[in-house]
Amino acid sequence: MIVIEEQEDLLKASVYSELSLADFREFEAAVNNELKRGPKIKLLLHLGKMSGYTVDVMWEDIQFTRAHAHDFKRIAVVTPHMWITWLGWFPSAFTVAEIKKFESLAEAESWLKTGN
Repeated sequence: MIVIEEQEDLLKASVYSELSLADFREFEAAVNNELKRGPKIKLLLHLGKMSGYTVDVMWEDIQFTRAHAHDFKRIAVVTPHMWITWLGWFPSAFTVAEIKKFESLAEAESWLKTGN
């Protein structure tokens, strides 16, 4: 399950349980909607309650990340899980956005506010 909140140039996505392809498509639609408002957005991914993802999500994520390589200013990933952090490094090969991992939601939000 995914919960998405849009705030000006910031998109917040919180994932609970397993991320499905339908959830990822909802996320893609929200990103595309935000990009209509401005050329670049900030992204906060709250993945602390995420238990995993379906295989089709991984392929969709690769395609999405490559298509949106220049659309993000900063990406904050909130999670205590190391395996999710490792997955966050993979997309960094396809994007120019600054990506940083946080264990605290407050720290991630603060970091996103300081970036242009």
